[in-house]
Amino acid sequence: MPEEPNAKSSPVPDYGESLHVLSLSHQQRQKRFRRLLRGVSRTFYLSLTVLPKGLREPVGLAYLLARAADTIADTRLLPPDQRLGLLLSFRDQVRGPAQLQALEKIKDALTEAQAIPEERTLLESLPEFLEFLESLPEDDRRLVRTVLATLTYGMEGDLINFPHEDSGKIAALERTADLEKYLYHVAGCVGEFWTEISAAHVAGLNGWDPGAMAELGVAYGKALQLTNILRDLPRDLRIGRCYLPIEQLEPLGLEPPDLLNAEMGPRAQPALSQGIRTALGYYADGGEYLLAIPRRCVRLRLAALWPMLIGLATLSRLAQDAQEGLWLEPERPSRVSRKWVYRTIALSLPAVVFNPALKFWIRRLRRSVESNLS
Repeated sequence: MPEEPNAKSSPVPDYGESLHVLSLSHQQRQKRFRRLLRGVSRTFYLSLTVLPKGLREPVGLAYLLARAADTIADTRLLPPDQRLGLLLSFRDQVRGPAQLQALEKIKDALTEAQAIPEERTLLESLPEFLEFLESLPEDDRRLVRTVLATLTYGMEGDLINFPHEDSGKIAALERTADLEKYLYHVAGCVGEFWTEISAAHVAGLNGWDPGAMAELGVAYGKALQLTNILRDLPRDLRIGRCYLPIEQLEPLGLEPPDLLNAEMGPRAQPALSQGIRTALGYYADGGEYLLAIPRRCVRLRLAALWPMLIGLATLSRLAQDAQEGLWLEPERPSRVSRKWVYRTIALSLPAVVFNPALKFWIRRLRRSVESNLS
């Protein structure tokens, strides 16, 4: 893995003209950000809109910057080494001070290769995002920059360690410890960021133990990312990436290319079951995190609750598909329906302030996962 970047001390190349801060009014910026967020993430947009007002802008901005970085890293029409150079340049601009010429170079290199209109808009909006970042209060700006440095480090590792998506080759993580490290870099750090920025903006969290809550937040972020990895495994295999470590596959007599054959599902099921049980352990910490949010902080509770319910339900579907020998079918992703999501959101509104109801709900979903594993 590459050396992890320092968000504060790396030198920034001189790309010329600096940004002019706040070219849009606050109201214009809010409207535009809401439209972009709706376009790139329906599920996260729900959580963002329910957050306390002071959190929406820094958290939303961090998310949009992360999605822009992800777009840079995933543009398949460019070779990985070129994407890596653009990603590192992007990281430099986030670290600041941002330079307009460098952002234009990133946009010009990538915009033509984007088939999805929302991703083109993300890249075209980079100067606006960085203007906004430089206008944030110092502590918020530091937290956003730190989490983006860590997230892009995880993306950097993907570009270095995996082959081009169209190469026909597959590479895998070697060890379970490599997966743990990856989960932190691409999601656990978000739980850390969420905890620190919430504590800074929500007066009701004054009684939190920052260190303990950050650890729980890291675990919760890992739970959500591991769920995504297990769900998306068939798709990731077809672009050359296997996040199930070799040391988990070897005892089953399997190599990563074997997982391209959906009929290998039953033979590979112990590796999936191990991943699901690991995720359930992380979700247990996530449940502790959720219940540590004071009941009067209803908005913050809802934003933390919805991903947990969706994640556990997804694991249950995945375990059920594995029982039926279908979990390696790329045409059958294990997802909950949009109708289920909206119904769950509606039911959560009266339940969110009642700890016994939340514990029962989470316990029932966990039992559903466990019963499908047995």
